[in-house]
Amino acid sequence: MTMQTNRVDLTRSDLYPTRLDDAERRIRVTEPAVWSRWGVDAPLTREQTERFERDGFLVLEGLFDRDEVRTLIDAALALREKADEIPQDELVTEPGLGREEGAHAIRTIFRLETHSPLLRRLAADRRLAGVAEFLLGDSVYVHQSRLNYKPGFTGKEFYWHSDFETWHAEDGMPNMRALSASLLLTDNNALNGPLMLMPGSHRTFIGCRGETPEDNYRSSLRRQEVGVPSHDVLADMVADHGLDTATGPAGTLVLFHCNTMHGSNGNITPDPRWNAFFVFNAVSNRLVAPYAARAPRPDFLARRGRPEPIRVEQGRIR
Repeated sequence: MTMQTNRVDLTRSDLYPTRLDDAERRIRVTEPAVWSRWGVDAPLTREQTERFERDGFLVLEGLFDRDEVRTLIDAALALREKADEIPQDELVTEPGLGREEGAHAIRTIFRLETHSPLLRRLAADRRLAGVAEFLLGDSVYVHQSRLNYKPGFTGKEFYWHSDFETWHAEDGMPNMRALSASLLLTDNNALNGPLMLMPGSHRTFIGCRGETPEDNYRSSLRRQEVGVPSHDVLADMVADHGLDTATGPAGTLVLFHCNTMHGSNGNITPDPRWNAFFVFNAVSNRLVAPYAARAPRPDFLARRGRPEPIRVEQGRIR
């Protein structure tokens, strides 16, 4: 029996149906995680490449030196301090707090390449965009970018989810030819709410239950409730894959596949957790109409139109 879904156009070919009316669905992913063949000139070692294919994520320490990290932290501080100049839709405050609480209420700032020339340069750096081109086997563009500020004592959790589920359902990303690159701007340790991931979970897509509400992004950016697996499914996935954390000193780069199940706990330690976050999508995987929403999300969440490939840059961040 064919499942009925809440997708607007049921005639389109859809490899990953989600936002279903009845039961959740598990779909085996046959697309590769690494789209290029490894060679000696690759930006990753053979072992790193194989680990990304197997686990769906990679943690790389020491790519950015202390001076580069300090420069990027200063840029992140400056961006947060001028939050009143940023369009309201491109800011997310901590649940229960508003803009009137000041800079420390800011949870996320989007569209970094628009608001900061230095962060635009970071997005094009060979250590991010160059590695993304290799893993995705194509020229890339920034689908979404943001700074995540998880302050000490009050930083809230990010619930379990697959990014691709939302990008497919609400943005119209056809295939899993995208990845996220998160540069740690502060030390991320086991206690201050680091990214948690399920190794190997990228090989299974979970079609979730529930219709997409209108303008779902307005609430989901604070607390995601639609497009997340049930507790039973999450428990099964943990039993199958286990859990790991992406920790490391400031300057560590975390790369993860668009379908890797991930989340993070709240931060009640004194130590903040800040990350600069870029989503790279292959230009051949440009967005179409959403698969499970009546209208696409705004451009600051999902770059639409004809993508402009990044021109990869080399050299230190200054």
